[in-house]
Amino acid sequence: MFLCCAFVLSAQLTYGTTGLLHAPSAEMQKDKTIMLGANFMNKEITPPTWYYHTYNYYLNVTFFPWLEVAYTCTLFKAEALGLKPYGYSGFTNQDRYFSVRLRALKEGQFWKYMPAVVLGTSDPFTSSGGGVIGSSSGNGYFSRFYIAATKHLPIGTEEIGVHLSYLYNQRKEYKLNGIAAGITYNPSFVPDLRVIAEYDSKDFALGATYLLFNHLHLQVELQRMQYFTGGLMFRFNLK
Repeated sequence: MFLCCAFVLSAQLTYGTTGLLHAPSAEMQKDKTIMLGANFMNKEITPPTWYYHTYNYYLNVTFFPWLEVAYTCTLFKAEALGLKPYGYSGFTNQDRYFSVRLRALKEGQFWKYMPAVVLGTSDPFTSSGGGVIGSSSGNGYFSRFYIAATKHLPIGTEEIGVHLSYLYNQRKEYKLNGIAAGITYNPSFVPDLRVIAEYDSKDFALGATYLLFNHLHLQVELQRMQYFTGGLMFRFNLK
């Protein structure tokens, strides 16, 4: 679920947006980039509403170099929705939400050492309770607001990315509040590989992404270094 090119970027497992694994970054896709992806999501990475492993899929479009919008669907099981007595079983419904990312500053825009800065949100609006932005309950399960900064640093012949962000939401059962940080490394001897270590304000995670056939991106993650989540993303650019 990811992208590796001249500017090596990734798509987040949970949200279907550009970022690290679960934590945000200030990297952006190239203008007119489209990403289609799907993931297996361990129950440990999802809000407590999903007490079972699930899947999601998404469509992501970078309309301008500074604007990215994603639409993500996460599957519900009929048993969790109380639909089994009506003859339903397995995955029969889904939670839907939008994500938006706005780039405020481009890396190195005004001076050499300036980091990129992005403002973003995922699942900001819940239709439960009459329609509320940033609700503490309801169906805005993946709600979060954040500001993220990213700087790529050369180390000899190699380069690492340093990512720092602050997240906030009002969720009672799935708080993502506080500092998140991550480090990315693309080894020059395997340019299609990216290794990611992060702290998402709640958990530590280690993962990797790999580019296949120039367009297909594979991403794997071990949350708390033990719970597997992974996915695939197909990325292309409209010239």
